Amino acid sequence: MATVKGYIEIDRELCKGCEVCISFCPKGSISRTDKLNAAGYFPASFSKDGECTGCAICALVCAEVAIEVYRG
Repeated sequence: MATVKGYIEIDRELCKGCEVCISFCPKGSISRTDKLNAAGYFPASFSKDGECTGCAICALVCAEVAIEVYRG
């Protein structure tokens, strides 16, 4: 069983669905959901099955500061 190096949490209500984090994720662990948030956007979602390294690129490129990164 592989050890988890990192994971992220995305605030659905802050996310505006711009998909920049999806483009920049080197492991492809982020995708767009098919459920709208309260503002009418399709927010990003983290796949816990992915290979997140905790690199924090997604959080750095998020204009809405909707992503928190955890390592370990």
